[in-house]
Amino acid sequence: MTMQATPGPIVSANLRPLARLDLPGGGEVTIKDGHAFIGHMSPPDGTTILDIRDPARPRIVAQLAPPDPFSHTHKVKVAGDLMITNVERHRRHFYRKGERLASAGVELMARLGREPSEAELAAALGVAPGDVAELRAGLARGYGAGGFRVWDIADPAHPRELAYVKTGGIGVHRFDMDERFAYISTEMEGYVGNILVIYDLAEPTRPREVSRWHLPGQHVAAGETPVWSGQRHRLHHALRVGDILWAGCWYAGAWTIDVSDIARPRTLGSYNYHPPFPEPTHTLFRLAAPIAGRALALMIDEEHDHTPGQPHAFLWVMDASDPAALTPISTFHVAESASPYAKAGGRFGAHQFQERQVGSLVFASWFAGGLRVIDLASPEEPREIGHFVPAPAPGHVAPQSNDVDIDPRGIVALLDRDRGLDLLAFEG
Repeated sequence: MTMQATPGPIVSANLRPLARLDLPGGGEVTIKDGHAFIGHMSPPDGTTILDIRDPARPRIVAQLAPPDPFSHTHKVKVAGDLMITNVERHRRHFYRKGERLASAGVELMARLGREPSEAELAAALGVAPGDVAELRAGLARGYGAGGFRVWDIADPAHPRELAYVKTGGIGVHRFDMDERFAYISTEMEGYVGNILVIYDLAEPTRPREVSRWHLPGQHVAAGETPVWSGQRHRLHHALRVGDILWAGCWYAGAWTIDVSDIARPRTLGSYNYHPPFPEPTHTLFRLAAPIAGRALALMIDEEHDHTPGQPHAFLWVMDASDPAALTPISTFHVAESASPYAKAGGRFGAHQFQERQVGSLVFASWFAGGLRVIDLASPEEPREIGHFVPAPAPGHVAPQSNDVDIDPRGIVALLDRDRGLDLLAFEG
């Protein structure tokens, strides 16, 4: 690890830089008890644990590799002395195209009246001609490593693996956990796209599945039929607050799930706004304490390939007084003019916020828009009170702020999906 020189302008208000670390790009950062736990996007980097008790002088205390070269472990959560890291197929969207090799070949032969060339097959699959061989290799190799690993982190500098639970398909994406249960978003045999599988962690060396929940149409093995293409309707992840799970379900919108009986999750309601809004639902989270006397939930979409003229992904403020009938109160947007990197390349819009309540404040990552600090003291009028747009990592044209967390001292960790971690002091 080295401290990184700044190659471009930083734009900041009410956030003071403490340290910038030259770490491989990451998918999630979680802070607990003076340590930051970081899941990296690509092998051979897996999970890094940092001691940030002195945030101006962070230091690496542990690094954990993925289980194999074809998996990434880009998500991480901690609760008590337990840590969970996901195991998911690396380059999953690329390798899924290999599943279409046979059908694409048949379609091209019918249209061309001959065997298609590698270049023609590559064009039909949307890959470079040199990638077809790797798609074939990936199809032959298959993938059976997907799942999650449970670790003892009583000593964060010496994590000890307790269990490796295999799930199905491409494995586990994002998830939530507490000291008793893990709320896992994973593919499973017989389902289309990620579903919820809840595991009991009472004996962390032997996590035990206790229940499942899925969207209507996902359970194809039971005769259900999807009304969407591909994996457009799927669980991204679900966050527990009280006895309710608050679930972002991609192009199926937001769903609430009653888990008062953990063995029988029960759908309460949903709110889907696709169409007309173009970006998928990433995260839904109920705030435990009311703000201005109102029960609120936060919802954020994830920017993908932006269509000019359409809204960038943004943050929603929802009325959560009736979990079965979520309704929008307001939205918060960031203008392209708020970042010097908005049109430099890469994604610009929203992605994620800290998955814990910090009074009336929301700390949200905005890809090339950096970190935005939003005050919900008046829920009908969210107001930005701070921001930090980091410089791009060397070799990149724009920051890609991917995830954020904050500790009780007001120390903020902002993680870039390409490269780099910023530690900041909030001074609002």
